[in-house]
Amino acid sequence: MQNMDGLILKNITLDGKAVDIIIADGLIKSIVPHGSAAIHEAAGITEVLDCTGKVAMPGFINMHTHASMSLMRGIGEDMVLQDWLNHIWVIESHLDEAFVYWGTKVAALEMIKTGTTAFNDMYWFSPVARKAAEESCLRNLVSFTFLDRFDENLAEHQKESCLEMFETVPSWGPRSSFAISIHSVYTVSEALILWATDFARKHGLRIHIHISETEKEVLDCRKAHGGLTPVEYLDSLGILGPDVIAAHTLWLSDRDVEIMGERQVNCVHNVNSNLKLASGYGFRYRDLTQAGANVCLGTDGCASSNNLDMLEVMKTTAIVQKAWSKDPTTLPLEALIDLATVNGAKALGAKTGKIAEGWEADIQIIDTDSTFFLSPAPFLANYIYSAHSDCISSLVCGGKLVMKDRKVVGEDEILAGGRKELKLIENYR
Repeated sequence: MQNMDGLILKNITLDGKAVDIIIADGLIKSIVPHGSAAIHEAAGITEVLDCTGKVAMPGFINMHTHASMSLMRGIGEDMVLQDWLNHIWVIESHLDEAFVYWGTKVAALEMIKTGTTAFNDMYWFSPVARKAAEESCLRNLVSFTFLDRFDENLAEHQKESCLEMFETVPSWGPRSSFAISIHSVYTVSEALILWATDFARKHGLRIHIHISETEKEVLDCRKAHGGLTPVEYLDSLGILGPDVIAAHTLWLSDRDVEIMGERQVNCVHNVNSNLKLASGYGFRYRDLTQAGANVCLGTDGCASSNNLDMLEVMKTTAIVQKAWSKDPTTLPLEALIDLATVNGAKALGAKTGKIAEGWEADIQIIDTDSTFFLSPAPFLANYIYSAHSDCISSLVCGGKLVMKDRKVVGEDEILAGGRKELKLIENYR
């Protein structure tokens, strides 16, 4: 990571025009026609990056993941969700802070390499996950996760742990925020769901929860709660609102869609994980958007999706939407890029996901000197449907150049640290 008082992205293409982007104090200070930035260089900008032949895009926002599962990829293959969870929970019972720290460092490295500048994490030992993310200069929302399996003693222990964490952890800014995660309606008791929600809202925190990921989850919830779906059940408890980030939301009735729209819930589609676990594919993007919900994209954790590549997520999302709706006009390119950028920013309450003056300087720098862009097609078509994430040559997050020419400072150390932690799960594969 470069130390600098400011940064100029010189001769970079933005919306088809050659511009200079002047960055200082973590913000995009100005965007001027190329050649107009000399005065800023003279005024003390300490880093100028020649971006000739390259294109500026907003950094991706990964709205649902379990970051330190980067060290668990491939350990639970060819399983349905419930079997997969049972396998993962055995491993997770042995985790420690070092595993989560290095796993999050590995995840952050992978996200940087694939153009992500912000992520929403649901996992354990959130203070060390936050530390790893901050050291990587990524914007992050990490959470205390509630999962009591209907055990009153465990619920009380988790309440105490949450209070202690909230009171003792230092400030979570400027790029880090704290949230409350409620794992799901099938792993968390009603009393704890209510307590966690009340705690979050008293402290102005966002609420992150898995909802309606599988058909089984919906059927079991109807059986347990008088015919109510998970969406209806949570709504009856007063849980749903614009502060809720709902992961998956895959098995939704018409009434569920109405509720999500009325409550302005942030719905996160995790297409690769859903497909791989055979959870389903019929995500109701168009219906949810028209109803008023905010739709975002996520990768899920590497133990189920196997990578954190948001460019891959966008392509799969679009082609599956077009296929199952039998409508090729579903999810056009401009809407698709919003799902991975500004919609996630809205869910996080951050002024990012867009390249504009006064916004956070979270920017991908795309190298178009390859076969994938050797076409007169629109840039987004080549970028999303043709290219791979190695076309992202450099990445700026919060005004910091966190990757330059595909190199990240400390990369070898991060990989070595991750390798050392693999011993923890060797006996549980």
